[in-house]
Order: sequence, then C-alpha cells, then structure tokens
Amino acid sequence: MPGKRSSGSLAGRRILMVIAPENFRDEELFEPEYLFESSGATVTIASTRLGPARGMRGGSAEVTLLIADARAEDFDAVVVVGGSGSPEHLWGDESLHRLLREADAQGRILGAICLAGVALARSGLLTGHQATVYKTEESLNEYQKARVRLSREEVVTDGRYVTAVGPHVSRQFGEAIVASLTGKLTGKLTGKLTG
Repeated sequence: MPGKRSSGSLAGRRILMVIAPENFRDEELFEPEYLFESSGATVTIASTRLGPARGMRGGSAEVTLLIADARAEDFDAVVVVGGSGSPEHLWGDESLHRLLREADAQGRILGAICLAGVALARSGLLTGHQATVYKTEESLNEYQKARVRLSREEVVTDGRYVTAVGPHVSRQFGEAIVASLTGKLTGKLTGKLTG
C-alpha cells in the first residue's frame, strides 16, 4: 500500500551472520543480531556445520545454514563474526571466500569484526581499502599480505565494507552495518560511531 511503512529501519532486510562452529565471540554475534532484529531485519546464522555452535563465553547459537549452501542473492548483508575459532574455521574457508566475493559483486554490505576481518582480507576484497582487525601477529601479517590499509580506528566503514576491532565495539559495529544498509553513510568514513 503506498505510503505505508513497515516497522523498523531494516524491515524486509535479510542479514547473514557467519560464525565459527566453536569459539565464536558471543558479544560479536548477539549484540549486532539483537540490533538487526529489533530494527526489523531477518537474521540467518551460517557456519561450517549445522546445529548448536558454542561461544567463547558459554553462549550458544543455532546454525541453520551451511556456508557452502548460502547464496549471496538471498541476503542484503553478510556479517562475519570473530573469536578464537575464526582462524581455524573461517580464515581459510573457500566457501566463505566465494560467498563474500559473490556478495560483493552483487553490491551487498559486507562486515567483519575482530579476527574475522582476515576472512574478508583473504577473499581479496579489502585490498587497498581501510579496515581494522583484532591485532595479533598473524592477523596483522594477513592484512599486510592482502595490502589492506590498516586503520587505527575501532569501527571503520569504507564503501560497503564495515570492520571493527573487537567485542567491546560490537554494538557500534552493528550500528555501522545498520547505517550502511539504510543509506545513512555514503562514501568513505572511518571512525567511531556513537549510539
């Protein structure tokens, strides 16, 4: 009906959140997920195996989609969650790299927080872009290899790519994804977003 709006700024939007099957970082999943759903979006959780996934801090999430079966055209954004399980399960996952490249080719919003930024870097999409990551020797080496322009900011939006440094900015990361999906951010922006 003309003029009638659905409730929530993300009404009708579909967001895929990708997690490791074990040792994902709880806040980095649950805080953005709550924000997305309370804004009207439908959230699907994908991983390398179906069923319950375990967070580093004892939380649990139900994985309903395999990364290998995910199709970029089914989602408006793909958001990769970090945690200590990310290097083992997500960094080298070719299905995830393919999904991210397909989502990018279709103009989707792509997000990665904490160590998950390396999965985005390894997909080749962050080359030449500003981004941040949870800083370890391995993650910094990966960013250097991928020729990512490492930012000192905690939440970075560069075009359609949103990255964040770690769990303490999980909410701001979610807010940056929402802003990108609703078109409230244009061009390049780096820095902290306040709620």
